[in-house]
Amino acid sequence: MSTVELRGVEVREDFPLSEVPLQNRKSLWSTSVVLLGFTFFTATMWGGGSLGVAFPFSQLMWVIAIGNLLLGAYVAVLGYVAYKTGLNSVLLARFGFGDVGSKWPDFALGFTQIGWYAWGTATVAIIFVQLLRLSPGITIPLMVFFGFAFCWTAYVGYRGLEKLSIVSVPAMILLILWSFALSTREIGGFGGLADIVPAETMTWGAAITIVFGTFVSGGTQATNWTRFARTARIAILASMFAFFIGNGLMVFAGAYGAIIYQEADIVQVLTMQGLLLAGILMLFLNIWTTQDNTVYNFSVAGCNMLRTENRKRLTIIGAAIGTVLAILGMYDWLVPWLVLLGTFIPPIGGVIMADFFYKHKGRYPPLERMTMKQFNWAGIGAYIIASVIAYTSPGVPPINGIVGAVVAYIILDKILTAAGLSQDHTETTTEERPAPAT
Repeated sequence: MSTVELRGVEVREDFPLSEVPLQNRKSLWSTSVVLLGFTFFTATMWGGGSLGVAFPFSQLMWVIAIGNLLLGAYVAVLGYVAYKTGLNSVLLARFGFGDVGSKWPDFALGFTQIGWYAWGTATVAIIFVQLLRLSPGITIPLMVFFGFAFCWTAYVGYRGLEKLSIVSVPAMILLILWSFALSTREIGGFGGLADIVPAETMTWGAAITIVFGTFVSGGTQATNWTRFARTARIAILASMFAFFIGNGLMVFAGAYGAIIYQEADIVQVLTMQGLLLAGILMLFLNIWTTQDNTVYNFSVAGCNMLRTENRKRLTIIGAAIGTVLAILGMYDWLVPWLVLLGTFIPPIGGVIMADFFYKHKGRYPPLERMTMKQFNWAGIGAYIIASVIAYTSPGVPPINGIVGAVVAYIILDKILTAAGLSQDHTETTTEERPAPAT
């Protein structure tokens, strides 16, 4: 295949195995709406609902602000790495885990994302049947329909995600604000809200874990879109807009509904407010804008695992797997799924950050100039240690896992280097690609 033909394939497939060239980078608006579409998700609101019944309103706002600020900062750091390198999460993992070792992040990130895709497919079908009072027998056919329909924008690629989000994100924000106004009026204003006594209790550590952990898996893979950012400022701001403000809005929406209606899902709240059509529209947009991102993540991880450029084919395969999992009952697996995500995904981000900032001093050479070690034992060892820490330690497990991975990587790399077992990859003299930002 000629260089021109290869470049055409990379553009059509969204550069699954290479850096995003500067001429293909995107604006702040474009990057932000794609990430916001990703973070506007029903499951996040359900997490917020558990907070709304456990804290007074003033404390609730602090929990949401702190948790989402930590999440936004984590994603912003990874977003900066993605901008500087032009690489997505699984390609970044080749440096931190090694060429063969990176296949574990491929599997972990791809598997968890297709699990979310299955859960979203099952959710939209089940709630459609409930809202429209359809026959339960149509649930599985609806899962099949939505399972393949939602992957269309991901099949197109970044451009498809962007066009959907440009329409859906403003529409969802308007629907949420409309619902907030009706809810506040019903409770008697903010004074009435402040007078509500929480019916349950929860520790601050558990609350921060819910806020941070619900979307930390997606945040670890936000590099799939921040690598398209035109500048470092765009990558950082878009990450904060989506994961501090956008995700915070979703958590707050769930908490607000739980306080006033004992219902965390904004779709059900809109229905209770007599806005059935608005609720159906919100459900459809809310699920679709996250579904296409999750199956896109799966396809990108699959490309690295199989070393293929054919991201579009893997998008269809991912949709098929997600649909089968939805039919098999993924709707009932949300809680154990969140525990899995919060424990074993964040350490991957910690290894990537430690490898980039500590080991490589904030710069990666172009991939085509690199001869990778099969395994980076410092990264693999740090990941295992950090996962154990996240699983067993008190406090906020996802944050413990990230910090543990960074510290363990630095220590292990120093030990291996002192023992003459350097984990450095080899850089060749092949002509440099223009992709990484400077």
